[in-house]
Amino acid sequence: MENNINFEPTRDWLVVPKPDKTVTDAGIILSDRSASALRSNVLPVLAAGPDCKCKVGDTVYIHPASDGVIVELNDTEYVMINESMAVLGIVK
Repeated sequence: MENNINFEPTRDWLVVPKPDKTVTDAGIILSDRSASALRSNVLPVLAAGPDCKCKVGDTVYIHPASDGVIVELNDTEYVMINESMAVLGIVK
């Protein structure tokens, strides 16, 4: 997976896609807080800091209770997470 976002996080921070599940299959609109509980916990790494074990293109499993920092890069929203606090493992 190519890093097209032109951004390199510092230390052990990762950039992953922002899950956009805000409407259930039944059409119920969820608040941001509710939507975060339904987000996918398996996401591709789009950018990785120099101290990360994860690399761009890896797929990581993120702790379900982890919150990330939403950032906007190139007019697209992404989520930054701290590898040592949020990533449980790399999917092989």
